[in-house]
Amino acid sequence: MPVEVTWWGHATVTVADSGVRVLTDPLFAQRLMHLRRRRGELPSQSAAVADVAVVSHLHSDHLHLPSIGRLQPGSKLLVPRGALAAVAGLRRTAAQAELDVHEVAPGDETEAGGGVSIRAVRAEHDGRRWPYGAHTVPALGYVIRGEGTTYFAGDTGLFDMAAEAGPAPDVALLPVGGWGPFLGHGHLNADRAAQALKGLAPRAAIPIHYGTYWPIGMDAVRPHEFHAPGEEFERLAARTAPGTAVHRLAHGESVRLEAAR
Repeated sequence: MPVEVTWWGHATVTVADSGVRVLTDPLFAQRLMHLRRRRGELPSQSAAVADVAVVSHLHSDHLHLPSIGRLQPGSKLLVPRGALAAVAGLRRTAAQAELDVHEVAPGDETEAGGGVSIRAVRAEHDGRRWPYGAHTVPALGYVIRGEGTTYFAGDTGLFDMAAEAGPAPDVALLPVGGWGPFLGHGHLNADRAAQALKGLAPRAAIPIHYGTYWPIGMDAVRPHEFHAPGEEFERLAARTAPGTAVHRLAHGESVRLEAAR
């Protein structure tokens, strides 16, 4: 059975494996503080249908309370350990949406049903909710294992990802950009994401976390940083990891990938 991956924009992806739908970093907003969605239609309610939703870290473009509130009742929600104490309103939002919340740390594994498991792994990124916040929790990636193996890197800098993802995952979902003209510490750009492929050696890679949100009033500031990362990653990956097939998806587009096992 193939793994089906749908990119909704930014870091929001649905991974369908063995009849189980896993949703990453749900963000369904036209505007988020100073950011505006500039590309891709806002996903319909069907995008929020998931058996499990996973959150990589506490930043509001990854842990977005209104979007979490749109998840279907009974869904499992995996968040970094300490998130319930660190994020005001998370416990209440999850309770109102009737979600089954689990706090996880690197190494923790959760059964998603249908023979699918989800393992939390390390990521190199700021674990605070706000830049000067008092709470720091681990930033995470996730390895989704069912018929295939999918590695969602979350938001991260370059490190030994292969040690976290395991040998040669079928699919790697890698951030290649951001939401502004500059990328700070703890982020991958197109070049660093292409370098990561050398160690990961996935059968397929999908660039995410680019080309969706941009600061209001900055449309003319370094626009290539908004449009180019996906294309640049595809070009560089052909050189650094010729054995990996790169699928650069449009917003709302899906791809079906055959698993190795």
